[in-house]
Amino acid sequence: MQASSYTISVPRGMLLGRYLGWLKMGFFRFFAAVLLLIAVIAGIYDGTRALESKGGEIAMTSLGEQWSKVAPISHKNAQAAVRRYTHPFVWDGLIQRVLLLPTWAVFASLGLLAAYTGRRRRRVNVYAN
Repeated sequence: MQASSYTISVPRGMLLGRYLGWLKMGFFRFFAAVLLLIAVIAGIYDGTRALESKGGEIAMTSLGEQWSKVAPISHKNAQAAVRRYTHPFVWDGLIQRVLLLPTWAVFASLGLLAAYTGRRRRRVNVYAN
């Protein structure tokens, strides 16, 4: 008996869709690595400040404080724009609460979320009789 080979034609759009899916997953993995690196740097910054203090008290830098140190003009501009174009509760109630969180915690949670989004999916084989 001669073995016959079967070829399955796959539409080009399907291959392009898979390629773009892998590209998006790769972007999310890279973005997660950058966010987690920033979280580690912020954690080291807070840790060295705690070691530097005489009492050994833990001092965590909030995201708002860090943002106002790094880029004070963009912090003020963002605050003015959000207050001007949205309800004042958006800045005072929502964004201000996020800005009070520790910098390392915000970037670590965003990095873990991006890593989860960019994870490799487990291939599921479905058999139909």
